[in-house]
Amino acid sequence: MAESYIQNLIAERIGGNKFGKDTVLYKFEKIKRARRAAVEAHPDVAVIDLGVGEPDAMADEGVVATLAKEAANWENRGYTDNGREPFMRAAAEYMNNVYGVEGIDPETEVLHSIGSKPALAMIPQAFINPGDVALVTVPGYGVLANMTKWLGGEVYNLPLLESNKFLPDFDSIPEDILKRAKLLYINYPNNPTGAFASETFFRKVVRFAKKNKIIVIQDAAYAALTFDGVKPLSFLSVKGAKDVGIEIHSLSKAFNMTGWRMAFMVGNPLVIKAIASVKDNNDSGQFHAIQLAGKYALEHPEITVATAEKYSRRHDMLAKTLKKLGFAAKKPKASFYMYVKIPKGIKGGQKFKTAEDFSQWLLREKLISTVPWDDVEPYVRMSVTFLAFGEEEEKKVMEDIYNRLSDVEFEF
Repeated sequence: MAESYIQNLIAERIGGNKFGKDTVLYKFEKIKRARRAAVEAHPDVAVIDLGVGEPDAMADEGVVATLAKEAANWENRGYTDNGREPFMRAAAEYMNNVYGVEGIDPETEVLHSIGSKPALAMIPQAFINPGDVALVTVPGYGVLANMTKWLGGEVYNLPLLESNKFLPDFDSIPEDILKRAKLLYINYPNNPTGAFASETFFRKVVRFAKKNKIIVIQDAAYAALTFDGVKPLSFLSVKGAKDVGIEIHSLSKAFNMTGWRMAFMVGNPLVIKAIASVKDNNDSGQFHAIQLAGKYALEHPEITVATAEKYSRRHDMLAKTLKKLGFAAKKPKASFYMYVKIPKGIKGGQKFKTAEDFSQWLLREKLISTVPWDDVEPYVRMSVTFLAFGEEEEKKVMEDIYNRLSDVEFEF
């Protein structure tokens, strides 16, 4: 069959005339294929999914009831464009109630988004010209970086090393990069490392941004999911932060609303205004009934507190289980991710050169799904969002993990 002329019309940014012909598989596609193969080879053994990065629970009953009620309201049927006032006001009050960030103007300093992913994709459209630089932490969520490249900008990676508590080293950035840098993307609590940033670090970020005239984008998707007496911390609670950037809050993780697609950006009014201009040309706003359900969620932060208690308990269990198997597992201060350095191999058996090698072995041989990260150092990310109903089922999952892995001796 002759090749379609359309093949030569595809944008270079997604592959051009080679689009669809690349034999290189992306990480998550490899995981999906390996999972299917493992299930086919072991149909009687259930996969333990420590890889999925989304909550295992339903949204709160009050959130669901609000959606049902408001979806039936004739007045809520239309476009919402850049958001409706009730959700914006609830977001401003949430920032005050949970993070102690006072004085947020819901009209000029808050912008709703259909999830945080579209927000991160739209931000470079407001600021990046060809040749401009975005400073991006790695490993991490690549949407802002990908869009920067698509717009002709450059991405400078800031590696997150365990030796530096998984924080970026700003002093390592070359001067020529700093002169062209417009955006700094940070994400704390961090995906995938689970690292928690302190006020001291955020103050350093503010000083760095002001000195180099850079806009800070702090992705706070996991900010409210903290444990063991650690209080939720907002970048905007640090003096001067609103002068240099914004923070993105997602209802997906904090309120078990992943599929609802509800988030908000908050902070510098000029940054918010610029993104809103781009957003006007990208979407027509989230359904108002979902915004009102989101408003209910933001008015009930106790939902997040209960969820964090569950994740904290599971982290304790997982860390204990992995330590018995020889891993240097550490419970994070926040998020539902545990970042674990891989073993060098199995005594008398297979060696693991990369995290992908180890992750594939775990799935193929033990039917345990994880996410490998080889961007900086070989680690696997394990999520405590595995499916279990109650503490007893959680304990059974841990017992199953231990039993599946205890027949080998790992070398570290």
